[in-house]
Amino acid sequence: MAKRVRTLSALVIALGVIFVVAGVVTWIAVQQQLADENITVSADASAFAGDKVAGPFTAYVEANTIEKHTLEATGGKTYAELARDDPLRETAMTGSFLRASLFTSVVAFGVAAMAVGFGVAIMLIGWALRAGAGDPVPTLGGDHRL
Repeated sequence: MAKRVRTLSALVIALGVIFVVAGVVTWIAVQQQLADENITVSADASAFAGDKVAGPFTAYVEANTIEKHTLEATGGKTYAELARDDPLRETAMTGSFLRASLFTSVVAFGVAAMAVGFGVAIMLIGWALRAGAGDPVPTLGGDHRL
C-alpha cells in the first residue's frame, strides 16, 4: 500500500509542477504579446497613466478608458444603440473590439495565475501523501519528516 501511495504522490507532484510551469509560461506569453503591441495607458486613465500595457491591471484600466473614449465619441451610445447607417457605429465597433481584446488578456492572466495556484496546491497534496506513506519529505534545510 505504501508503494502505491508513494507512486500516487509522485504523480500528483508531477501534475502540480506541470500546472505551475504551464501557468508561468502562459503569463509570460500573454505579457510579452501585450508588450509587443506597444500600447500605452491613456493620459486620462484612472490609474497607470503613461505606463506600458503589459499586465492585467494596466490592460483592465486601458480597456475601461477605451470604453469612456468610445462613449464620448458616440454621444453615450453603444454599438447596438446606433443606427446601422450611423458613421459612429464603426467607432463603437472598434472600441468594443479593442476592449474585448484587452479583457481577453486580463482573463488569460487570471487563468495563468489560477493554474499556478492550483499547481502549488496539488504539489502540497502530493507532499502530504508522501509524508503519509512514511517517506521523508524533501525540504530545503535537509531531510526531515513532517
